Amino acid sequence: MTASDDRSDIRRLIEPTAEALGFELVRVTFTGGGSPVLQIMAERADGTMSVDDCATLSREVSTLLDVEDPIPGEYNLEVSSPGIDRPLTRPKDFERWAGFDAKVELDTPRDDGQRRFKGRLRGLEAAEVLLDVGAETLRLPLAHVAKAKLILTDDLIAAVTAGQPDGPTPPNGPSRGE
Repeated sequence: MTASDDRSDIRRLIEPTAEALGFELVRVTFTGGGSPVLQIMAERADGTMSVDDCATLSREVSTLLDVEDPIPGEYNLEVSSPGIDRPLTRPKDFERWAGFDAKVELDTPRDDGQRRFKGRLRGLEAAEVLLDVGAETLRLPLAHVAKAKLILTDDLIAAVTAGQPDGPTPPNGPSRGE
């Protein structure tokens, strides 16, 4: 395993259970090494995820993983909310968080050699992430986005805390695996 493998096999296994409990999976990763960790980030459809929600999902997923045993050896299971400076992993994330600053990394460089970008997220259009960088709006193919996440700014904190009426809903749970 590499240091942050996407575990689509685990996602397929646990997604029905998560959905039955009212959760959407945001990201499922496995980090190997001395103390391997299976990290599951989830939230409710309204963007919330309480500590109790994390505990409920953790119990149910743990039971399922014990029965199915898809990962050989010992590992730690970590269930958390995406947090404020959340990863952007689904097309709807790019739409929902439009207007906020983000970092986007492509899996392959563009023609100009650039792979990493930082700017104001403008949403999605025709399977491309729109990102304002300076005076230019870049169009980055969603299919080539390797990583993307929100940047923690005062605007983002204020919006999440206030729960903008037509924008982001504040997360209620732990961030960064707390």
